[in-house]
Amino acid sequence: MKKLQFKVDINAASSKVYDIMLGISNKSTYEQWTKIFNPTSTYEGDWSKGSKMLFIGTNEGKLEGMVSEIVENIPHRYLSIRHYGILKSNIEITEGPEAERWANGFENYIFDEKNGITSVIVNLDTIDEFLDYMNLTFPIALQKLKEIC
Repeated sequence: MKKLQFKVDINAASSKVYDIMLGISNKSTYEQWTKIFNPTSTYEGDWSKGSKMLFIGTNEGKLEGMVSEIVENIPHRYLSIRHYGILKSNIEITEGPEAERWANGFENYIFDEKNGITSVIVNLDTIDEFLDYMNLTFPIALQKLKEIC
């Protein structure tokens, strides 16, 4: 796994950024900024610590994405997501070579507010074949989040 970091400064309180980013009040706000990754991007589950979460979208009419766990969630401050499997053709795969490539990959989000400006710092693990894609796409997605906020 390769470690990447992205950052965006948003002129809004961390509580607002957190709410919009995760789609707490309205799931569509999550879908708006993550559609940069996949036009049908959404999630199934909840953001509580220890909860299972599916980060999904359709690909050729079938659900695909990541099977994950919310490791930590400190509202408006910090979110840690651990990926432990994939969803492929509507089937959860948590064992074997495909799942092992992503196993124990993390996405960690820090929300640091100072004087009404929230810095969102994203630390994530990715596999080699997604390195260029993440480096290109994540900054665009964070700019979309900034726009929405």
